[in-house]
Amino acid sequence: MKLCAADAFDLGDACVRGSWASAAPAVVLLIIFASQIHYPLPKVIRRPVDILRAQFGQYLTLHDAEALLATDEKRVSEADGVAEVEVVAAVPLWRTFVFAIVGLVQALAWLSSGAFVLITTHAIWEGVQQFLVAATWLYTVVRPISHPTATPPFDMLAIYVANLGGGILQLGGYLFQHTAYGAPLPSTLSLVGFWLNLVLLVGLLVVVCAMPLGIPSNLVKKSEIGKSVSPEDYTSLWGWVTFRWVYPLVLRGRDTTLNEGDVWNLSPSISSRPIFLKFSSLKSTTLFRRLWAANSFDIIMDFLLTLLSVMFNYAGPFFLKRILDAVDTDNETEKDKGKAYIYASLMFLCSVAKAQCDVQHLWLGRRASTRIRSELMASIYDKALKRLDFSGVIDKEKAKAAAEKKAGHAAEASSATLSKAEQKAKAKAEKSKKEKADDPKPGADTGKIVNLMAGDANRIGMQISGFYFLYGAPMEIIIGSVFLYQLLGLSAFAGFVILLLGWPLNSFLTKRSIRIQKGVLKARDERMGVLTELIGAIKFIKFFAWETRWIDRAMGARANELKWMIKARMNGIGFYVLWLAGPIFISVISFCTYVMLGNQLTIGKAFTAISLFAMIRQPLNVIPNFIVQILQTRVSLNRIAVYLDEPEVTEQVSTLKKGVINPHSLAGEEEDSQLGLENASFKWNEVDEGEDKDKDGKKPASDADSITTAETIGPADHKFELKDISVVFPEGELTLVTGPTASGKTALLMAVLGEMTALPGSGRIIMAKNPSKIDRWGNAHTISYAAQSPWLRHQSIKDNILFGYPYDEERYNAVIDCCALGPDLDMLEDGDATEIGEKGVSLSGGQKARVALARAVYAKSKYVLLDDPLSAVDSHTSRVLYEKCLRGPILANRTVVLVTHHVELVLPGAHYLVRMLDGRIDTQGPVKELRAQGVLDDIKHDAAVEVEKEEAAVAAEEAVGEAEAVAAAVEGEEAAKDAAEKKKPRKLVKDEHREVGGVKWRIYKRYLKASSYYTWAFLAFMVLCSQLLSVGEKLWIKTWGEAYKEPANETSVFGGYRAFGLVDYEIPMDVSHFSHAGMATYELHPTTSGFFDHQWPNASEHPLFYVGVYAAIGFSSALVTILSAVAQITGALRASRLLFKSLLVTVVRATFRFHDTTPQGRMLNRFGKDIETIDTSLSSSLQQVNSSLAGFAAAIITVTVVFPAFLFPASIIGYFYYIYAIGYLNTGRDLRRMESNSRSPIFSDFGELLQGIVTVRAFAAEKRFLDNLHTRIDNTTKMWYTFWMTNRWLLLNFDFLGSLAVLFTSLFSIHFLVNNAGLAGLAITSALNFTSSVYWACRFWTGLELDLNSVERVVEYLELPQEPPAVIESSRPPAYWPSSAANDSLIVAENLTVKYAPDLPAVIQGVSFSLKAGERVGLLGRTGSGKSTLAMSILRFTDPSSGRILIDGIDITTVGVEDLRGRLTFIPQDATLFSGTLRENLDPFNEHDDATCLDVLQRVQMISRSSHASQATSTAASPDPSRPASPSPADTTESVISAALTEVDSKTVVTLDTQVSAGGTNFSQGQRQLIAMARALLRRSAIVVLDEATSSVDFKTDAKIQTTIREEFTDSLLLTIAHRLKTVIDYDRLLVLDKGQVVEFDTPHNLLQKDDGIFRGMCLKSGYFGDLEGAARAKAEKDGLL
Repeated sequence: MKLCAADAFDLGDACVRGSWASAAPAVVLLIIFASQIHYPLPKVIRRPVDILRAQFGQYLTLHDAEALLATDEKRVSEADGVAEVEVVAAVPLWRTFVFAIVGLVQALAWLSSGAFVLITTHAIWEGVQQFLVAATWLYTVVRPISHPTATPPFDMLAIYVANLGGGILQLGGYLFQHTAYGAPLPSTLSLVGFWLNLVLLVGLLVVVCAMPLGIPSNLVKKSEIGKSVSPEDYTSLWGWVTFRWVYPLVLRGRDTTLNEGDVWNLSPSISSRPIFLKFSSLKSTTLFRRLWAANSFDIIMDFLLTLLSVMFNYAGPFFLKRILDAVDTDNETEKDKGKAYIYASLMFLCSVAKAQCDVQHLWLGRRASTRIRSELMASIYDKALKRLDFSGVIDKEKAKAAAEKKAGHAAEASSATLSKAEQKAKAKAEKSKKEKADDPKPGADTGKIVNLMAGDANRIGMQISGFYFLYGAPMEIIIGSVFLYQLLGLSAFAGFVILLLGWPLNSFLTKRSIRIQKGVLKARDERMGVLTELIGAIKFIKFFAWETRWIDRAMGARANELKWMIKARMNGIGFYVLWLAGPIFISVISFCTYVMLGNQLTIGKAFTAISLFAMIRQPLNVIPNFIVQILQTRVSLNRIAVYLDEPEVTEQVSTLKKGVINPHSLAGEEEDSQLGLENASFKWNEVDEGEDKDKDGKKPASDADSITTAETIGPADHKFELKDISVVFPEGELTLVTGPTASGKTALLMAVLGEMTALPGSGRIIMAKNPSKIDRWGNAHTISYAAQSPWLRHQSIKDNILFGYPYDEERYNAVIDCCALGPDLDMLEDGDATEIGEKGVSLSGGQKARVALARAVYAKSKYVLLDDPLSAVDSHTSRVLYEKCLRGPILANRTVVLVTHHVELVLPGAHYLVRMLDGRIDTQGPVKELRAQGVLDDIKHDAAVEVEKEEAAVAAEEAVGEAEAVAAAVEGEEAAKDAAEKKKPRKLVKDEHREVGGVKWRIYKRYLKASSYYTWAFLAFMVLCSQLLSVGEKLWIKTWGEAYKEPANETSVFGGYRAFGLVDYEIPMDVSHFSHAGMATYELHPTTSGFFDHQWPNASEHPLFYVGVYAAIGFSSALVTILSAVAQITGALRASRLLFKSLLVTVVRATFRFHDTTPQGRMLNRFGKDIETIDTSLSSSLQQVNSSLAGFAAAIITVTVVFPAFLFPASIIGYFYYIYAIGYLNTGRDLRRMESNSRSPIFSDFGELLQGIVTVRAFAAEKRFLDNLHTRIDNTTKMWYTFWMTNRWLLLNFDFLGSLAVLFTSLFSIHFLVNNAGLAGLAITSALNFTSSVYWACRFWTGLELDLNSVERVVEYLELPQEPPAVIESSRPPAYWPSSAANDSLIVAENLTVKYAPDLPAVIQGVSFSLKAGERVGLLGRTGSGKSTLAMSILRFTDPSSGRILIDGIDITTVGVEDLRGRLTFIPQDATLFSGTLRENLDPFNEHDDATCLDVLQRVQMISRSSHASQATSTAASPDPSRPASPSPADTTESVISAALTEVDSKTVVTLDTQVSAGGTNFSQGQRQLIAMARALLRRSAIVVLDEATSSVDFKTDAKIQTTIREEFTDSLLLTIAHRLKTVIDYDRLLVLDKGQVVEFDTPHNLLQKDDGIFRGMCLKSGYFGDLEGAARAKAEKDGLL
């Protein structure tokens, strides 16, 4: 190409230089104009162009995000559009003036110069060049005047940069020509002009770079920018290019420990709420497409900048070859030197440009990653708020497995008769079934949903931020291949045959890795499911001394997970072998082919080719590695997509789905201003699995108010349904819903709330939620609801009652009064500011019920649904609630639906009554009409006794709370010392502890010990071998070079020059964690003499010998790396196994106090994220630090030996490295620790929400919960994002320092090392290796500290306060202990004093008593008297501070707690069931046969005698019956046991194989208590402690339970914490406590005779004194005491 009659690239020609200097800005100007003009496009092209343009559109700009936030906060209706955001951008006049004046002066100067050239020299083209430059300057005059901007004008910036490049080219050309060739300089005026031009351009660039990138809107306080508001959006262009905006935080973090307030908030454009609002408005068919639409700009720009970065990366070796060629001459001229200096400068500029490309593309990738993570987490939470409630659904897979197991024998027998073809088909079906076994299925449980949020969303986000590996790798391979082709011709590609040969193995391993990944995720879900259940029911497990059994169960799930992890690691090693051996084979085969074809492999070719193969090695490794990662990410994406596609509730139920309501929209819809059902039939929600449904596979029933059937196959398996329900609850009146246990009362409320599945062809729900519609009484058209099992949040009592509604003092006080909470709050030290623990641990059952009731009543809602709140309170409180609450002004004119057994109490105030029976409405109508028909008497009779039954429940429940009330004082120890001061309410749950400073040595030691010191000794040896082999490789290549007789004068060019922007540590993959492969590829191979002074053969004649030895060294290197990986995996798995077990045992054996004050989410975070880190990345981080430090040491030694002069600039650069590294390490450590801690509340809250989703939806509070989640996501994301921004800042600075180091070395080499290219090359690449090693050591060290943060958090839990030892081998009680034989002192307390802490007052004070074997003793006392504490002391949950308790003559403090609790039985108030079969719940250790288990179920009325008989018979007849026999209705009628449950027996079958869902939610409360009672009967302990717990069972069943207790526990000492006087009035003795002392201890009859007795006072207050006295007298007469 010709230009100015010379070659277009001959920059020695002034005209050519002028052409390029004018063409560049002119082309920029043309592009600017072209982009402003909109051309009419043909239809064919228009659509693709529009699609392409859409991909480059900014998804969410700063001001769009602010507008979305403002709109959402104001809850503007969609019709009103998006809120406006005002941005006042005042453009300083001086700036416009500077741009215009400088532009004008430049334009005039260039025009004058052009005219002068044309007139004087007639060189037309040279004149035109100057006019072109003048035109570009004229644009810069007009632009700031016509379109002034306060932000950087990027069009003008592009013109300035182009002109600056042109100016440097022209002036530099003249200077170079003058210095190198002695060419004359232009005139002084021209030189001054050139210099002035450059100075003005630099000045203008400074002005542009100082302009801010964004202008704050009216919503942003300018004074807060850089404090609470992120400076990222408002920093100057220079601040952005250099990432200086991050530095203030690094500076603060370097010198002090950062706290949450020190870290600025996220920019609105990456905040969760605006992102999610925009994301949820995208209309795309699949989740993948929505994610692409939301992040296409970032991903595409990341891709383009990565390609640019790769090009700049390869420019380094390109210029390095030119430098070495210029230096490597015998007679070096000024021209050569000058060229070398230019190349050194260009190499520096290219590496700086590469650093800038890297930092920008990594920022874009990280932004996409952050957004995707937030989008997915918010979508998962949003879905949880809208999806059907599956909490009671049993684990269908377990049920199927049980059914298959039973059918197994039959199948085995029949398979022998199958033909070969049939057997083959069967085997194939089995295999495909196995492969699909771990595919994601709908119906996710809590554990899995939390995992989706914690694991899968995070994995997808991390994958996006590492995508640039995949973009860059093909480009690197292409460039490398082109260079190789130039060197070796087609022989270079002979080695690539290996890739084709290895492909089948690669695809096999890839397929296997997907299967394994599914298995790992499923196993992890299962393990987290077991742990969630274990931690949720830890108290119950402790009562029954089942810790060991549950630890084994969790370890079983863990073993399964480890099995999959080992498979994943072995698969990873398979990949590793493939990737390491591949490049070595490629280079060896290529050399062999080249030599065999008769070519001479000269030293230059050999060195360059080896270096190029080394360069291609990493991208070749990355591609298959990343394909695996993408496939694994697809698994995660699929899991989330399946979950997001699960069925949802209707718009009628979910306010989120309805969106913002227009207040006028429902004015005319009168029918929906009522509440009720019309011809509706419902079933419980169940998972619809489509293809899983087959002819005999039944779906699980799920029922919170009726028995759930076992998944048995056959007609006996009926499911609970509500049939043909029509009811409209009278407006503004009280409606009663009553009926026996399991008749469908709760189900009726659920159906009205829309929480059940309507059967096909069913009627409709009459219900509409419209918060903006207010009736004349001031109540909104919304619902409030109090569930039977109160769902309380982990907040203060006040916050629970307010539930997000505004605080109205008068109303609040009225609610407290009418819900009888006043006395409770007075008793609590912090009143209504008392924090409620998770699941309400710090309150008694009655208090929980009344707080939930208060919440429902406080909300100004028109409809109030109350599910049996009276069952948890005594008769006195019931009356208060009835009179003050149900009949009081607070519920006047509101439609109240009350489920209750207390018909007689509530009937006078009720307007309407509904009686349920077997899922149908048996009777309904206004109370007056029913009274007239005489129906009421029957209903009243059925329910009358309920009142007596539940009479003292509140006292009861309060007693449970009493232990906690005193325990709460433990937390107030400091407060107690400081009583004078006014205290803040104490926190029941402490804020999560955060370590400060560097990771302590003991943490390293703990991990090294857990993974075995031998492992690390072996790994250290392997690192040494690896470095020795690396040195050996260089020495061998040097020897190879010398073995040619005439070494060619070619230098080693492509010295494996890998810049360290490609960040291995960021690859979010399991397999990449083995080691850091890119460390030893920075070496050049100069030819120097001597290797053992051995006479080697001639390389020209015996090339294969050298190739062979080179190959041997390569394969040895690969072997060392693989052995390191195997050792590392072994150590990692050993450590994670040991640490997990230690953590599990410590948490399970921790004290009650710890479990009461620690949220489950916090514990689960340790078991989830932290254990996952220890499982996956920790050991590799440690190994990478070792490798990079070894590389660093090797580089330092090389530099010192070869080129001591470099140590001077190195020490200066090293100082900056140190300063930056310290700042980064300290800041990064704090940020990651805060990120870990801020992650826990997300999962705690999420778990809490999933349990209370029905309540949240009923109150229409979903939006508030979603907003709260956005805040929490932003809180954790800001730590995570800011950490990565500090990392980008470090990368940019280190890249720049690295470039400087290379520049200095290059300049030194050019100046001093004349005709010694080898030494020059070694010096330069050693400099490269030095800086990269420092960078990687720093990066990996941070990574290691972050990973060790997980060990730190686990170790923190390994030091928890523990209960006394489970078993004391030297003091094991005898097998018969405690003996139930005649023993007058089975339990003896001697001077017993119990304190919760040494400096707190005693709760039990000097108590002494003695209890006999076989007697029944009631434990009574007012709230706070110490009943529960005394009972807990017998089970050794608190040890005495003085005195002792003897059981059958043995001091209980000398016996292990497992031995003690295993010999006693405690029946708590809240029955807890676990997932599994009913049999596993009754007898987890398989100590009893089926007949015994069925027998206890029959005794507690869970099954009738008929079904017991039929099941026992069928069990006896066939060991594995295919299904239980159906009970015969005739038998049921004959049965002596006529419990209410037998009515249900005809339609439900309970067998020992009935599946129980986690928490037993598929059984009603009453049934759960019956099962708990059966479990206790089965244990037959000599001592039974019973915390009276029958408030949710109907009266008939309760009576039977009491009879059962009396008949079955005759040999046992029964100690009952009594809440109902009627229960214990016929006991042998009663022990009455008051203020921690025994005040009365005698027979009931004797106590009633004491005039001022506390017990007598209780009986008088109960209102049933006559009945109680009669019962006590009868008992005394029976015992012969009267």
